[in-house]
Amino acid sequence: MEVKRRTIRTLVGKLSSVSEQTRAEALSELRLITKHDAESRPLIADAGAVPYLAETLFSTSHAAQEDAAATILNLSISCRHPLISTRGLLDALSHALSHHRSSTSAAAVQSSAAALHSLLVVDEYRPIVGSKRDIIYSLVDILKTPNSPPRSVKDALKALFGIALYPLNRGSMIELGVVPALFSLVVKDGRVGIVEDATAVVAQVAGCEEGEEAFRRASGNGVLVDLLDPATGSSLRTMENAVAALLNLGRCGGEKVVREIRETGIGGGAVDGIAEVAESGSAKGKAKAVALLEMIDGGTGTLFGFQDSRLDSLLNKSSS
Repeated sequence: MEVKRRTIRTLVGKLSSVSEQTRAEALSELRLITKHDAESRPLIADAGAVPYLAETLFSTSHAAQEDAAATILNLSISCRHPLISTRGLLDALSHALSHHRSSTSAAAVQSSAAALHSLLVVDEYRPIVGSKRDIIYSLVDILKTPNSPPRSVKDALKALFGIALYPLNRGSMIELGVVPALFSLVVKDGRVGIVEDATAVVAQVAGCEEGEEAFRRASGNGVLVDLLDPATGSSLRTMENAVAALLNLGRCGGEKVVREIRETGIGGGAVDGIAEVAESGSAKGKAKAVALLEMIDGGTGTLFGFQDSRLDSLLNKSSS
């Protein structure tokens, strides 16, 4: 272990070398070590590598950006506290993300977004990251940019999902345009994984007061209802997310929003989709689907004027 410690100290010391080649070689070696040797990650953080890695994200060299961002990502798996406590680390990640259209390589953007997602596993870090509005803005801009690589979009969505897990972040996300960006992906992208990840974020941001108007402007309720129709080919996970979003909207907006959800034409195929989630979804998905059925049924026992033994059975199970 002591040999390993000395080797790491030597490599980290080279990150401050005046020689660009020396810095590049050390950075590349540290990236490999953090990828393949989990035990070395705390040693690298303790040796003072993080400030140098953060500074390197401002480099114009794509190779340096990519090595630094990947190393930060690897460290974030085991050493989250040294990262979040390093002054300027979040600003450096924000810089890398904000230049996704120009000077930052796609690989560095992806690793930076993935590192944020890793940090956001910790509850206490969510308000810290969410307070950085420039990070949210840049992540949303990745979604809005037509030629963003699919992996960049997926990593941005995962980071946004982590930010949205803290309820007080959702208002800022909506203010910075996340709702139309998400629904544009859902409607226009069509790639199953991206639609699933986008609707997962939709379900989270639906759970705040600001969501009602933002969803209305984006015709979001109608999109969610369409996703519930099995004829559209939505995956079960997408339908679960749509159920969660509609439930959160109804709970936050009250009867007015519930009435609007009904008026989107929910019934027929969409109700079949909710019933499918109630029968075949995850444990949480099943509970939310039954709760949504109860909410839109309004306690009448007949959903929108027609009786269905399948739905009756689901509703009765929930109340027994």
